[in-house]
Amino acid sequence: MTSNRWLEGDVPRGTAYDQRFDALAASGHDVHGEAALVDAYGPGSVLDAGCGTGRVAMELARRGHHVVGVDLDPAMLSVARQKAPQLEWVQADLADPALRFATTFDVVVLAGNVLIFVAPGTEAAVIANLARHLAPDGRLIAGYSLQPGRLTLAGHDAAAAVCGLELEDRWATWDRAPARPGDPYAVSVHRRRA
Repeated sequence: MTSNRWLEGDVPRGTAYDQRFDALAASGHDVHGEAALVDAYGPGSVLDAGCGTGRVAMELARRGHHVVGVDLDPAMLSVARQKAPQLEWVQADLADPALRFATTFDVVVLAGNVLIFVAPGTEAAVIANLARHLAPDGRLIAGYSLQPGRLTLAGHDAAAAVCGLELEDRWATWDRAPARPGDPYAVSVHRRRA
């Protein structure tokens, strides 16, 4: 199993990870912004890449989309499988070229800072690997914090372009606040060229 920043980090995992979102939901915050944005693009099928405990995947399934979740962390997937055993959960490294699915997806979503937690130097490989799983006219949607020494928007756009994806939309938040220079977060939507 490939190491990455997530597995090497001291971050809450499994049910401890969910507690943050449970507390936000209990205080009245909408914790489904990622799913709402993906849903707005009208996909029939979604690959939730770096799905964690399944919050986004389960909400997309509730909204009627066919969803598959994939994550490297067995503790996170264990919780996802307990909460939604009817969904397909796959343990795999997003950078592994052997990662294969029997179908392609209308959207591949990377929520929750996935692209800044993968192994350093594998970001372009992850984008390329996931782009292979996009249906014609499919979209790769990724949101992450913009931090020094991590993936830049220019690097992201360049890696996507190599895979035949072009930038369609960029937001500052999952609830579609306009992106501005210097924003600390970005959500990028890259679409497969026709």
